Amino acid sequence: MAHRAGGRALSLLRGRLPLHGPAAAGGCAVRGQARLGSSGAAVRKAPRAAGAEEAGEDAEVNTRKKTFTEVQTERSEQAERTVLIKCPPKLNEKKLLQYLSSHGNIESHFFFENRGIHAVIEFSEKNSIASLQDAIGIPSSAEHHVVPFKSRLFTFTLKNPVSQAAEETPVHLSPQSHIPVKELIQKLCDADSISSQMYILLNEYQLTEENIKLRFLACSLVRDFARAYFPDSTVKPFGSSVNTFGKLGCDVDMFLDFHDIRKHGTKMKKGPFEMEYQMKRLPSERLATQKILSVIGDCLDNFGPGCVGIQKILNARCPLVKFSHQPTGFQCDLSVSNSIAIKSSELLYIYGCLDSRVRALVFSVRCWARIHGLTNSVPGTWITNFSLTMMVMFFLQKRSPPIIPTLDQLKELADEKDKHVIGGYDCSFVSDLSKIKPTKNTETLDVLLGDFFEYFGNFDFRKNSINLRKGREINKPESSPLYIWNPFEQDLNISKNVNQPQLEKFVAMARESAWILQKEDKTQQVINKEPWGLAALLIPFGKSNPSKMKNRMKGLGSETIRSLLDSLKLNNATSLQKAAGK
Repeated sequence: MAHRAGGRALSLLRGRLPLHGPAAAGGCAVRGQARLGSSGAAVRKAPRAAGAEEAGEDAEVNTRKKTFTEVQTERSEQAERTVLIKCPPKLNEKKLLQYLSSHGNIESHFFFENRGIHAVIEFSEKNSIASLQDAIGIPSSAEHHVVPFKSRLFTFTLKNPVSQAAEETPVHLSPQSHIPVKELIQKLCDADSISSQMYILLNEYQLTEENIKLRFLACSLVRDFARAYFPDSTVKPFGSSVNTFGKLGCDVDMFLDFHDIRKHGTKMKKGPFEMEYQMKRLPSERLATQKILSVIGDCLDNFGPGCVGIQKILNARCPLVKFSHQPTGFQCDLSVSNSIAIKSSELLYIYGCLDSRVRALVFSVRCWARIHGLTNSVPGTWITNFSLTMMVMFFLQKRSPPIIPTLDQLKELADEKDKHVIGGYDCSFVSDLSKIKPTKNTETLDVLLGDFFEYFGNFDFRKNSINLRKGREINKPESSPLYIWNPFEQDLNISKNVNQPQLEKFVAMARESAWILQKEDKTQQVINKEPWGLAALLIPFGKSNPSKMKNRMKGLGSETIRSLLDSLKLNNATSLQKAAGK
């Protein structure tokens, strides 16, 4: 039975063995391996790029890491061979598997709890599901009339629960949420270095192998409904579910894709004549998207088992349907053909695969930001996780030598199949990870974490913007407090929502965190049984030491005035240029 990915080393919890390299299920898939992930290496050794021991492991595996597209294709195919079964509170696991095996070979399975016990069963062949569906009955109810849609969601019950009670056995449940922060802090205090702490946090928060499978299954179940209207369509996850930076409990972003239909439409016409489908014609792609999502939203609302709380947000910049998928426990956002978002997911997947320190630093910084109220799950004026992740990537590009390459450098390595122009935007970059040279940077995570806070605690946000394509600061094109260039849509600022008070709060927290890491005495704190290192940063500063931040907060208030003055100067200069041009 499947167990939690990454749980193979219990000594991890004491900081002895961090997940070194693309860790566990949240990391990058390797060709020739049945599961995602790679073996661990000693904590205080240099990271993957500089570590001889992991280079030796890579040579032993003698395989290459899978491309983003290969991983998504493989997982989508797994999902199509998978069913979700609601089980009684206690059951005989062996007998359940024996019964299901009569319909075909079971490739893998696991159990999880979400409003009851559920089993996720992956068959080796798709036709096993058809065989199982033929043997399953339609629910009968005197009070309700059922919608006769045969999905891959089933309910398993015992005919004689009393007589079968003796045969019941407890099942191992795969966790679908991360541990509470208090429990995490205790584990971090038992580690032997900040690097160890960061890998422990990564291991506790990253998506497990089972959770990733469940996310692809949710998309596959929605696809079954979409294909009632669009037989050649697919539904794929994007964002945190696939970019290696998702944490347990995050939403599932999915999109309805008509790529195969478009490919069919561009096939070369042969012969003296041509034929094409008669299709509804609408004045704009946006209108078509809105109509498609409206119909799919209604279909899920009226006929989708377990789909509740449907909200059709069709007038947003990117129209979407929000809903809760109760069988899997996910909050889902469904959009249509979000091609640039997929390229952003692939870019982050590549960065996450290149060096083990990348994901460890991102997870630590995002956890830190959430605890201090710098990010929020509700849209608003605070920094988003995506913006924060981009800031970490930029910081790693700025190291000497750089830990990850710029987007322009990845573009130079692209071959013909990697070239993509979407909506007029150049989204080309290399997809084959083996073409990217490993970094020669050997800095530890202890150093990187402290330097990250120091770097952005002193960053000139009034003047400079963050550009991952170039890997350097660029003068801000407009007066937004925080300006982070969209990697692909270069005319967009992905952090335009952030206001000046939220940016100042981020700067203050970064300075405070840098100061704590520089000044702390680990030995004395361990003796006093006080949180140290990363653990000390995960406690709200105002609660434990309300007066410490006063000196480091000085001068921040005047930044608002300077920002306003700079904004006025910029607006006046723009007005003068326009007047001169008339």
